[in-house]
Amino acid sequence: MKKLFLLIVTIALAFTGCKGKDNTTTTTDGGNDASDNKIVFGVSPVPHAEITEALKDEFKKEGLEVEVKVFDDYVQPNLALDQGDIDANFYQHLPYLENFCKERNIDLVSIGKVHIEPIGIYSDKIKSLDELKDGDSVLIPSDPTNGRRALLLLEKAGLITLTDNTKEDLTEKDIKDNPKNLKFSAADPANVANLYKDVTIAAINTNFALGAGLNPSKDALILEDKDSPYANIIVVKKGNENQEKFKKLIKVFNSEACKKFIEENYNGEIYPAF
Repeated sequence: MKKLFLLIVTIALAFTGCKGKDNTTTTTDGGNDASDNKIVFGVSPVPHAEITEALKDEFKKEGLEVEVKVFDDYVQPNLALDQGDIDANFYQHLPYLENFCKERNIDLVSIGKVHIEPIGIYSDKIKSLDELKDGDSVLIPSDPTNGRRALLLLEKAGLITLTDNTKEDLTEKDIKDNPKNLKFSAADPANVANLYKDVTIAAINTNFALGAGLNPSKDALILEDKDSPYANIIVVKKGNENQEKFKKLIKVFNSEACKKFIEENYNGEIYPAF
């Protein structure tokens, strides 16, 4: 089913509720007027676009017109939102958003949590972390928040010890003990799933793992716990969070319909955060 969805969502989709306006008024920041019920919505392909597509009837009930734009990386959706090219996005967790905004001096805010995608350790070469040998290679995400998640997971597995695991900006330089002399490298989160066969083990975000045809519940050697603080969120530009259409949007994403779809279609690979 996921491959079919990927074919569907590689182009922009429009989910129409009430009749849309052909001449919508725009604000100075490029977003739609507050009285407008149209939302240009940026998402990652899996599972964000899949969840969004599954809720099209719920958007109609709320009178929303949701136009989906699919992004394949972790940078452009926030830049597009800041520039007013889209009205909201759904692909990231709060620590990533906060770090992104701090680095680029932009103001984007979360309007609510939707689901948790546990980061996992995957391998094409070994079946268990116990099989790791001295000097084996490890690939982790290069961005600070997901890199931190990967290192914490590896520490939990007993493979490394960190100097201070409470730091927000952990990198491989913060590894204190590395008994197996594992060789660390980092890549953009979107590319880790494409490169994981080139290393012994790799830390892959669930959305990219699913997109690469991996099954987190079956293929991951270890996964984050369900109490992970890294819930995926709906994000808008600061100052727009109280617009009625965005209140309706998060209402749909926190609905029983959304919860049911996640629970029935992802078999515990991702789970609701509301």
